[in-house]
Amino acid sequence: MTEVNSNVLTEHEIARYNEAGFLTAQWRLPEALVARIRGTVGRLIEANPHIRPEQLAVPHVPGGAGGNIRSDQTLRDELLACAHAPEILDRLEQLIGPDIMLWSSQVFHKPPSDGMAVPWHQDGEYWPLRPHANCTVWIALDPSTRENGCLRVIPGSHRNGLLPHSRSENKELALDAAIDLSTLDESSAIDVELQPGEISFHDVFLVHGSEANRSPKPRSAFAMRYMPATTLYDRSVPDYVTNNGMVMHWADRPIYLVRGRNRHPENRYQVWEQAASEVQQG
Repeated sequence: MTEVNSNVLTEHEIARYNEAGFLTAQWRLPEALVARIRGTVGRLIEANPHIRPEQLAVPHVPGGAGGNIRSDQTLRDELLACAHAPEILDRLEQLIGPDIMLWSSQVFHKPPSDGMAVPWHQDGEYWPLRPHANCTVWIALDPSTRENGCLRVIPGSHRNGLLPHSRSENKELALDAAIDLSTLDESSAIDVELQPGEISFHDVFLVHGSEANRSPKPRSAFAMRYMPATTLYDRSVPDYVTNNGMVMHWADRPIYLVRGRNRHPENRYQVWEQAASEVQQG
């Protein structure tokens, strides 16, 4: 595995993403950028002991998804700088087009021997996107392995559209939107094992989840969620509140145009003003 030396996906990689609904490519982000993100995420976790570290949702905006995340402008700018990294956006453009908006992000940190499981689900079940169109960029900050609860996916499941979900009553899960197991072929699931700086791209309809972390090693990641600027971020969708109290408040969230032009007249968006080079590469 080598560091980024060309910000271009191959035709084979693009085809693989379209066929399987996810992609892990044979490259990784520069070590300096990964170290900066890891440090930022570490500071965020330390500042928010009242929030499970798997549930630090949308930390790049003031207050986060539910208004209870503690952060400062420097921390948020560092996360936004990551979201603007050309190493990411150049490839993302090949998957969802040249006009791109960042509308969400999340820290997925599973502490040693304590990290919560995530049931099989599709992100489109509860996201306020119309139509459902999104690519999640999932960056490993620690080794992400089967032992410490790596991402698991069912390849090709995005082609079936949105499947029925129900609300799980298990408060030990990081998310309570779960697909009925009788509708899935779990035998086709694969583990997405990644080293620090490696990335997984996945589609909004990809069925995915993860096991709890029962190992003595942490599993930390930072995910960013991008939609093509032709999609509407629908602020009228009711808030989503999980059974363990995590709140996704949609109406007042800032969304950012990170590349190209806005293509939907009803989107209210922002453009990040600070030069990304000031905090991106360090």
